[in-house]
Amino acid sequence: MARIVLVGAGSITFAKNLLSDLLTFPELSESTIVLHDIDQARLDTAAAMAEWMVAELGAGAKIEAHADRRAAVAGADYVINEIAVGGLDAVKRDFEIPARYGVRQTIADTLGIGGIFRALRTIPVMVGIGNDLAELAPDATLFTYTNPMSMIPWSVYAGTPFQNVVGVCHAARDTQKTLARMVGVPEEEISFLTAGVNHQAFVLRFERGGENLYDRLDELIAKDPELARKVRVEVYRSFGYFPTESSEHGSEYLPWFLPHEEEIERYRIPVGVYLEWLADGFEEYEAYKRSLEEGRGVPIKRGEELASLAIHSMETGTRRMIHGNVRNGGLISNLPQEATVEVPCHVDRAGVQPVRVGELPAQVAALNRTFLNVSELTVKAALEGRRDHVYQAALLDPNTAATLPVRKIRELVDDLIAAHGDLLPAGIGN
Repeated sequence: MARIVLVGAGSITFAKNLLSDLLTFPELSESTIVLHDIDQARLDTAAAMAEWMVAELGAGAKIEAHADRRAAVAGADYVINEIAVGGLDAVKRDFEIPARYGVRQTIADTLGIGGIFRALRTIPVMVGIGNDLAELAPDATLFTYTNPMSMIPWSVYAGTPFQNVVGVCHAARDTQKTLARMVGVPEEEISFLTAGVNHQAFVLRFERGGENLYDRLDELIAKDPELARKVRVEVYRSFGYFPTESSEHGSEYLPWFLPHEEEIERYRIPVGVYLEWLADGFEEYEAYKRSLEEGRGVPIKRGEELASLAIHSMETGTRRMIHGNVRNGGLISNLPQEATVEVPCHVDRAGVQPVRVGELPAQVAALNRTFLNVSELTVKAALEGRRDHVYQAALLDPNTAATLPVRKIRELVDDLIAAHGDLLPAGIGN
């Protein structure tokens, strides 16, 4: 049976959701599931949870836990990545230091100054994983959830011999469900085409039987002034296609919202909300840990995580469509060839097969290229150890550039480099 490795398994909610999926698929329930985390206490909790779930379900899965990454990934068929390099302390620095300069952020994990430094911390580890897989599991598929999604797969296929990496994210799927619900049409009756860049993809086709459902959406927005107070609705009205990312996330990829107090109020943007979410996640971890110690276990509920669905399709031949983040290579003709793009992908025994989308609408591609400018320079900064590229990425970042002058952006970058220290790639901190 398949050998499935969870890297970053100490993220207990992530591990619980994936294990619930994997162990409740009869065809996967006898797999070898390998847990890896550098935090031994969290790894022990994840292993206890996995063993409890196997016993509770009466599954035949074998559970392994390894603090050593190479031992974990050796011989893997599938690797699912959800690492957070630097943990909560690093995320706090990503928020607190820019805030002293007046730079507001909401999530700080995808673009913006926080996204840049999250990538710089993460890419050296991802390069290590890619090199390990090239040596120890060259036929494996790496599914990665870790943000920033536009940069992490790019760093693996550009920086290592290992090429079979697919970024997975719920945003496109959830947006399609949201739109179907808004217009009152069953999702299975709607023809969707959604593509672009992760967290800034757009619903390019939204129709049923020849009816353009955007007309219904326009009617809803016209009738409800509160809908117009959402960032993603404003982006839709400005660019003509509905974006896949939430208003909280989407506000920090653009220059028009967070630098302006009145716009924060108008669009009800929750500045710094990610720190609250992380605090809730820590409380959830402690609750699960206590429940396991007391023998009560954890909830087992299939969540249809994209990685587990893809693995099931690859193992059984069940054909599915997911949205994957992969090397462009002509899939979207008016975006850079080396960039990571988000496109529909068919999945079956032949693996993950991206669909060629062709040319995006000009205004959508222009917005994506602004996003990808920051991504490309950040990846190059990490892979080449180029501090100048870090400055350049920050200078081109829409939210940062709309908030600070050149001199202050350089000072902010210097402060963040000093604060993150050895977590950053060689050459950047020197």
